[in-house]
Amino acid sequence: MDLTWLNPAAAISRGDKNIIKSIWDRISGLPGGKTVFSRMIGRMAPYTGTIGASVEVLREGYAEVVLADRRAVRNHLDCVHAVALVNLAEVTGNLALGYSLPADARFIVAGLSIEYTKKARGTIRGICECPPIASSAKKEYAVPVRMVDAAGIEVATAVLRTLVGPKKKD
Repeated sequence: MDLTWLNPAAAISRGDKNIIKSIWDRISGLPGGKTVFSRMIGRMAPYTGTIGASVEVLREGYAEVVLADRRAVRNHLDCVHAVALVNLAEVTGNLALGYSLPADARFIVAGLSIEYTKKARGTIRGICECPPIASSAKKEYAVPVRMVDAAGIEVATAVLRTLVGPKKKD
């Protein structure tokens, strides 16, 4: 029985599976499955976990991740902190790209730019649409992420400069 999905942090850059896709496909449809997946992502990347974001939609080239407005992610102006939005952009883009990778590929963010267009108040949704990745050949991709408030008004946009390449052999 293959139990590599139980230790995704160890399997994500090694092995012969797309572990993000494998786990999401396995548990997202179960009661509480999206919550479990979201918490697992937060444990794999502890800093990412500090914002407590929830993965709502994940499919080939697409992700939606929700950040609830609460005191822990606010700044002194009583709106969602700029760094919380950067964190939301990164996790949203990484999940959309990661789900789309071939099983023999891995990735790392090499740069990130963000534009803040409006004060972010209330629940913020990160939305990423990126092209599916066809190969594990070394290549750089621009991964766009939009962040919108509950009314659908854009509060920030980001672009992750992401390097994709082959996984290391064990």
